Amino acid sequence: MAEAHQAVAFQFTVTPEGVDFRLSREALKHVYLSGINSWKKRLIRIKNGILRGVYPGSPTSWLVVVMATVGSSFCNVDVSLGLVGCIQRCLPQGCGPYQTPQTRALLSMAIFSTGVWVTGIFFFRQTLKLLLSYHGWMFEMHGKTSNLTRIWAMCVRLLSSRHPMLYSFQTSLPKLPVPRVSATIQRYLESVRPLLDDEEYYRMEMLAKEFQNKTAPRLQKYLVLKSWWASNYVSDWWEEYIYLRGRSPLMVNSNYYVMDLVLIKNTDVQAARLGNTIHAMIMYRRKLDREEIKPVMALGIVPMCSYQMERMFNTTRVPGKETDVLQHLSDSRHVAVYHKGRFFKLWLYEGSRLLKPQDLEMQFQRILDDPSPPQPGEEKLAALTAGGRVEWAQARQAFFSSGKNKAALEAIERAAFFVALDEESYRYDPEDEASLSLYGKALLHGNCYNRWFDKSFTLISFKNGQLGLNAEHAWADAPIIGHLWEFVLGTDSFHLGYTETGHCLGKPNPALPPPTRLQWDIPKQCQAVIESSYQVAKALADDVELYCFQFLPFGKGLIKKCRTSPDAFVQIALQLDRGKFCLTYEASMTRMFREGRTETVRSCTSESTAFVQAMVEKSHAKADLRDLFQKAAKKHQNMYRLAMTGAGIDRHLFCLYLVSKYLGVSSPFLAEVSTVVGSTSAWFSDLQGLSSALLLHPSCCPQVADDGYGVSYMIAGENTIFFHISSKFSSSETNAQRFGNHIRQALLDLADLFQVPKTDS
Repeated sequence: MAEAHQAVAFQFTVTPEGVDFRLSREALKHVYLSGINSWKKRLIRIKNGILRGVYPGSPTSWLVVVMATVGSSFCNVDVSLGLVGCIQRCLPQGCGPYQTPQTRALLSMAIFSTGVWVTGIFFFRQTLKLLLSYHGWMFEMHGKTSNLTRIWAMCVRLLSSRHPMLYSFQTSLPKLPVPRVSATIQRYLESVRPLLDDEEYYRMEMLAKEFQNKTAPRLQKYLVLKSWWASNYVSDWWEEYIYLRGRSPLMVNSNYYVMDLVLIKNTDVQAARLGNTIHAMIMYRRKLDREEIKPVMALGIVPMCSYQMERMFNTTRVPGKETDVLQHLSDSRHVAVYHKGRFFKLWLYEGSRLLKPQDLEMQFQRILDDPSPPQPGEEKLAALTAGGRVEWAQARQAFFSSGKNKAALEAIERAAFFVALDEESYRYDPEDEASLSLYGKALLHGNCYNRWFDKSFTLISFKNGQLGLNAEHAWADAPIIGHLWEFVLGTDSFHLGYTETGHCLGKPNPALPPPTRLQWDIPKQCQAVIESSYQVAKALADDVELYCFQFLPFGKGLIKKCRTSPDAFVQIALQLDRGKFCLTYEASMTRMFREGRTETVRSCTSESTAFVQAMVEKSHAKADLRDLFQKAAKKHQNMYRLAMTGAGIDRHLFCLYLVSKYLGVSSPFLAEVSTVVGSTSAWFSDLQGLSSALLLHPSCCPQVADDGYGVSYMIAGENTIFFHISSKFSSSETNAQRFGNHIRQALLDLADLFQVPKTDS
């Protein structure tokens, strides 16, 4: 109980002699420091809000304008063309601060200067927004930049030259444009042409033509109206209908995982690795709060939208019977920890001071050494977050709305993030190919009750010091968590470091109170619901076939010698050895627009199928095959650029479909495509773009169709490509390992086509 007494600022005891007060100076000191820290954060937010609000202006530029106006007045030059005099006459007469002519003149000039300054900021912002709406640079050949693009780049650099904060460009980003219906339908028909025979295609063409002429104009007007009013005409509907309204389990279906550095080992000490990692994570959160992280810039000049980063920490998904809600807090000073069926609350701060890595290592070691058993129903409690959403919502309302259960659940949901301490050890061993797949499955679903799938992310720690993440998808897309993970791994490896024995540097403070066990009172009825959710989750996890492998014959370096993008090279390889053609989706980001998330690229094109068919026939000359390949690659790259610039297919059709449902309008065309637009592409769209942002570590989402594949790949440098392939054991048509072997052979066939030297795979 010693640690409990340390946390109490004062105690009092009623005795016959009166009331005896006892004050704890140490506790009062922590309360005082915590309050100071809270006010510091508020002041920083206010300051950042002002600086962000006036970007690309600054308080210094305001002062310069005021001084120029006052200076010109002393030189008898009226730069205001009489406006200062008008403002002076409008100021109230009488006593007070306006009583002297000099004061009234200075105040008038300050008001005029402020107006000029604000007008200038508005003009610069609108000009920057107009410049950022230009995307011609994306469609120009590498090394062949036009004069127009050069002038554009100079203007963008000029207007954004002042050091921006994380959210400085948000109001200057253009809105996602609503494509023309005719253009979307044309691209849609092109995407399905290689998949349909002549009769099926003619039928789809007639449905599309009828939709374009009769139903679409009305639906399009509502979308255009929304695009004028909302920041983004897609993102809020996408978050609500694709993610939050989904009633199936998050585990496997929606959440994705991110791996540790697979070829580098820092330490085998589990608690030490956590100490450095969590310290680095909170350092990153501090930079986020202070907006000290620079916005991501394409080509170093085009800013990407940063709004998804706002909910990285202190966020949880709260289940509902019809729809879930994302709950985000402005701050959280603790993490929730799971180990051997027990839940703990671990404070990250001592007063206003962030715990050092060695202190965090000591706290996690205390949890690892704690011999106490789980309380009844506690061990598999997190299975509720892995099962159906309706069942979890009902259980939450029935058993966690009051008493100690409510307090314990709030400690988890209000945590900065969730930490899972596993007793198993996983690590990629190049000599054992299966090790990477086992590692991935452990991150994807664990044992179905040792991850809190509702949290924005769960940090997973294995006994051998290896780490990983399991991230919830609704709050942001994978590249966002990738920015955090790269910072954390870099800080852990290159800045914090370890002793020779693998422990954190420095001596811990043994006086810190240990982590607190969360207390539960879980009745038998709730335990039955937990077991039911666990069985649902276990059946789902057991059905996942995950095959991960490292492709070593070549990587980005030799692919570029084929004069094509590495992404297009791999996408075309995925089309080979299929046996049949089917819809294939790749993710493209739309973060060049305000609140943009993703769009899909339909990789199976007429050009790619023509190349594949020619390869299968084996009767064409290599020169002809290379020509067909280049046409397919150029088509893919052009589609990718169109998707990035707001001219994709699926998001527009998705929104048109939603508007038709709101209005009660029936469309045979939308009914035909809705099963793809509303489900398959919804999940698959985010699969293959994950790894492009995670430069150091592979990641993966599962497949989205019961009889399909999920493929995530990371082109890791000049000589390596990592692949993560998922399918379902229950499907007789799919086999992840077989498909992985097909991909291997397809890559080697493409290399042979271009006569790229290769080693044995």
